[in-house]
Amino acid sequence: MPSEIAKEMPSEIAYDIQHAPAYASLRVQLQAGQTVMVESGAMAAMDPWIKMKSKMKGGLMKGLTRLVGGESLFLSEFTAEGKPGELYISPGVPGDVQHYTMTSGKSLMIQSSGFVASSLSVEIDSKFQGFKGFFSGESLFLLKATGMGDIWFSSYGAILEIPVNGVYIVDTGYIVAFEDSLNYDVEVMGGLSFKSLRTSMFGGEGLVCRFTGQGRLWIQSRHLASLINFINPFRPVKSSD
Repeated sequence: MPSEIAKEMPSEIAYDIQHAPAYASLRVQLQAGQTVMVESGAMAAMDPWIKMKSKMKGGLMKGLTRLVGGESLFLSEFTAEGKPGELYISPGVPGDVQHYTMTSGKSLMIQSSGFVASSLSVEIDSKFQGFKGFFSGESLFLLKATGMGDIWFSSYGAILEIPVNGVYIVDTGYIVAFEDSLNYDVEVMGGLSFKSLRTSMFGGEGLVCRFTGQGRLWIQSRHLASLINFINPFRPVKSSD
């Protein structure tokens, strides 16, 4: 069941999130010498004295696991050289951006392709989900963030924060991120019975995650697959003539 929303810890990198929740962009204000790590291709605008360099953070193997997990092989580092600078970051799909403060000994699990930016002290890696991920119909990988510092992640649609204390159920297509203090299992809505399968097929509901424990969970207000299904009948097709 949901509990009270936890108070967000202060960030080490000054930032503000603009135009949320429909077309959110992230503005970070770097102090002289301060660096932020950004998903490749997400930089929208910046002061000219901010310098960028691309890195395969963690080496080739970690880079490849990020690539398979829906992220870029390379990450970009932006550093304000000599004086403070301003950097605008835009996620790949229209939606929301959420800030989270990483602390020692805790991990954050993020949907594939959800990473936007972070402090250099935060490690981003892909975590294989095995049959649990395969059965969910979603990616076989989740991104796992560890370390200390700031991290920002994004979604399609608005991001809703749900503090869980006990049990909570979410459709697999709406999960954005969750703290690793929560355990989860993927299951068919209503269980594996003919009645529940029929309800899933004709009622529009399907696979869900059952979260247990205590921690924070973030879900998105829209499902990208639903938009794709909606516009698919209207796409132009070649005539057979």
